[in-house]
Amino acid sequence: MTQLVRGRDFGRLFETFHEVAWRWECQAEYREPHEAEAFRQFLAGEEPDMSFTTDWLANVRRATDDGRRFARVRALTDPLSDYLRFEMWAAPANAEAGEDIRVLSTKDRHRLNLPGHDFWLFDDALVAIMHFDDDGMIAAELLDDHDTLAQHRRWRDIAWGHAAPFTGVPTP
Repeated sequence: MTQLVRGRDFGRLFETFHEVAWRWECQAEYREPHEAEAFRQFLAGEEPDMSFTTDWLANVRRATDDGRRFARVRALTDPLSDYLRFEMWAAPANAEAGEDIRVLSTKDRHRLNLPGHDFWLFDDALVAIMHFDDDGMIAAELLDDHDTLAQHRRWRDIAWGHAAPFTGVPTP
């Protein structure tokens, strides 16, 4: 199966997985319109309005309360890009909601031959490869063929095995 999803269809994946939703996140910057104002506020030294995360965090809490897991490994540039500083500033709320976040340097990403594309792996049975342009995520490509799943599971295992647990916002 190969299918492109976006919007509500993509969002439904985070409500319907059974055990684990796992993400590999490797871009230095994301240009998602729904977070642009909060990012601008962060860069200006203002308190960012993070209300756009309310539904996401509620879903993470519901899932983890039900025994399901959200986890991710985030590749970090050195020094951190402005966007990654913003992401890491916001990460404690995700961790508090129940998401297991780990970090890995981009240097290690390259050394370990990890992919240059973001993806979600749902229940080890479905890969959602995320496609972006200058205006944010265009769509997620859903794949469930054996070889693609096996490769993405290997990448997950390598990244998870080498990443450090998120313990707070890194200092610049």
